[in-house]
Amino acid sequence: MRSARFWETASIPELYEWFAGEAEASSPGWARVSRQVAATPAIAALLDELPPAARQPNLFLASVKRLHGPLDADPSLEDWVQRHWAAIEHLVTTRFTQTNEVGRCAVLAPVLASLPQPIALVEVGMSAGLGLFPDLYHYRWLLDDGTVVSAGSPGEVSIECQVSGESLPLAVPQVAWRAGIDRNPLDPSDPEDSAWLRALVWPGETAREERLAAALRAVADRDVLRVAGDITDALPAVLAAAPRGATVVVVHSATLAYLPREQRQRHLDLLGRLGVHWVSNEGVKVVPVVRDALPPGFTDDPRPCFVLALDGRPLARVGSHGQWLEWL
Repeated sequence: MRSARFWETASIPELYEWFAGEAEASSPGWARVSRQVAATPAIAALLDELPPAARQPNLFLASVKRLHGPLDADPSLEDWVQRHWAAIEHLVTTRFTQTNEVGRCAVLAPVLASLPQPIALVEVGMSAGLGLFPDLYHYRWLLDDGTVVSAGSPGEVSIECQVSGESLPLAVPQVAWRAGIDRNPLDPSDPEDSAWLRALVWPGETAREERLAAALRAVADRDVLRVAGDITDALPAVLAAAPRGATVVVVHSATLAYLPREQRQRHLDLLGRLGVHWVSNEGVKVVPVVRDALPPGFTDDPRPCFVLALDGRPLARVGSHGQWLEWL
């Protein structure tokens, strides 16, 4: 996963060629669109005029999807972008990359369940807060020997995860209280917020989008403390509101890579001083204390992955959408 600095400084052709490689396996259509953007100077020129934070390929492509534009390479793409540029520019400068992947709960739930129960769960970078409800979903953990471990609440949202190795029990936490912080918290019951989150799911990932829609319906109108603000500045006050008698846990998943390096380190320094448990699920290089504790050979595996860690101690290599979990 690239850092915010790369998105802000790389040339548009370089950005979109890189993104094409990232999307190729799961969304060939987006890969072809990205290569077409990289090879079309008129589109690249428009994108290059955007504010630095708005240059992420995910933002532009989600805007295309939200506005019902071409979802694959198309000779009409340049003309379509020109005609819809005002609407695209509005979306990429007012919305954020806030993909709320509920599948990640399959790798987070066992870690949260391993702590003294019940827990007071705080998510930084909450988006619409789907990650605050690991106890609401149904899980099927598929073990290497063919065994299936099922847990959680039967319902509309079912999450499967392939598990290798042994470590923490595969279980679901008891959540007594939930709070989230985001610069732009989304409301799962708001049609526009829901539509934007669905637009962030890549074409070809229909099952993910359907599960996302189901999760948005499941958590709509449920009790969550939503705080709009800087995830570092707002955190102490949110933690102070947590109920006594619950184990306070801060979670961040695919969040810190979006922060400039200085802000990221400031947040990690604060977490180290707060005296609460924290669970990180981030790219391999995003959290230095986790990166430095990885076992030899960890990076030899070429698959894109996140590192799941508790209190800075790496526990597992995981799929970026929670689709697999390999205990260390």
